Amino acid sequence: MLNARISGIASYVPDDILDNEMLSKMVDTNDEWITTRVGIKERRILRQEGAGSSFMGIKAVERLLQSTGTKPEEVELLICATSNPDYRFPSTASVIAHGCNLSNAYAYDIQAACAGFIVAVEDAAAYIKSGLRKKVVVVCAEKMSSMVNYEDRSTCALFGDAAAAVLIEPTDRPVGVIDAVMHVDGIGREHLLMKAGGSVKPTTVETVLAGENKLYQEGRQVYKHAVTDMLTSSLDVMKRNNLTADDIDYLIPHQANMRIIEAVADRAGVPMDKVLVNIEYRGNTSAASIPLCLDECKSQLKPGDKLILTAFGAGFTWGAMYLIWDL
Repeated sequence: MLNARISGIASYVPDDILDNEMLSKMVDTNDEWITTRVGIKERRILRQEGAGSSFMGIKAVERLLQSTGTKPEEVELLICATSNPDYRFPSTASVIAHGCNLSNAYAYDIQAACAGFIVAVEDAAAYIKSGLRKKVVVVCAEKMSSMVNYEDRSTCALFGDAAAAVLIEPTDRPVGVIDAVMHVDGIGREHLLMKAGGSVKPTTVETVLAGENKLYQEGRQVYKHAVTDMLTSSLDVMKRNNLTADDIDYLIPHQANMRIIEAVADRAGVPMDKVLVNIEYRGNTSAASIPLCLDECKSQLKPGDKLILTAFGAGFTWGAMYLIWDL
């Protein structure tokens, strides 16, 4: 029986830093307020003119191909998870595939908000396990600064820009993507969305002036659901695989908010020294947050480590994945 393993990982963050002191000059906030509430000190921002999410995605995929010794023509499929596509159409995946010369690859986008990475990896694993594909790239590219309202102090401190990519290949060993649980509940739409810019409410001068083409979030509702749903999905996938908190080597949660991360870990019985975190210097990079954290913390990981990945995002959409590391 074929399994799907992550055989390579790479990421890209822009050079420009937006720290809390700089942010405090843009909106009524300060370092103490931000650090206490969300645990973020700085975030990276993509400032190059004309550069969108695909710019970072291309950088991450190029690094991935180089680090794994993979030729562009060997990649058969690229799945891009993003809430910040370059355009409504064509797909950002097609732009990245073209930019990386993936001449033999099909490519498409998925929209699962901050849960995009684990959803895309489960999709990729299905292609691998079925035998339909042998080399699949999952790339998460998020220019979150393109949708952030920098006049809204409750949300503008949260988000940063980044991209990360993994190569997924078949193996006959019991490693890689072992199991996952995914959920969606449309009750969350009113609490976390971009109100305008879609077919329900197309962009107009009025919607732009009203800030409706920027991210809108009701923090208390999102916090409550994020903690509960990331916790229960993590416990569910652990129970299905006869795992306890002691069996898990690392928990890698979506890097949304340090208080959410700590609450999920505490209620799951996982000590913080077994939780991988990079939110302090990266902020919330949506779908890119888990693979970015994995890449930046990969020196801590060893083959055979049992990992639980969990994420929650707009929709609401959420889930958890059990992964045995093999790098």
